[in-house]
Amino acid sequence: MNEIIKNIEAEQLKAEAPQFNVGDTVKVYGKIKEGNRERIQVFEGIVLKKQGGGVRETFTVRKNSNGVGVEKTWPLHSPNVEKVEVVRRGKVRRAKLNYLRGRVGKRAKVKELVK
Repeated sequence: MNEIIKNIEAEQLKAEAPQFNVGDTVKVYGKIKEGNRERIQVFEGIVLKKQGGGVRETFTVRKNSNGVGVEKTWPLHSPNVEKVEVVRRGKVRRAKLNYLRGRVGKRAKVKELVK
């Protein structure tokens, strides 16, 4: 039974999973269905956390929209996620950036990773 589930999940994985880390600013191109039409909407923000593994892997992106914090959790291997584009790399020292929720303005920024 376990082997059957693994085979089914392996088929669901994307061939090219996007490479990004926590703290990076990303643009997520998500498919949105409105009635019988389908369009792509861009959601740009900072990656707060990545969790899970395999097909169940998800990541949470946070942005400020008109002074209100908006968070959205996306499944990494979902067909509704068209692509994930890294805008800038962030330098962070922890895996989950939950502390950013309580901050506003310049304090809510993440330092840029310079190579």
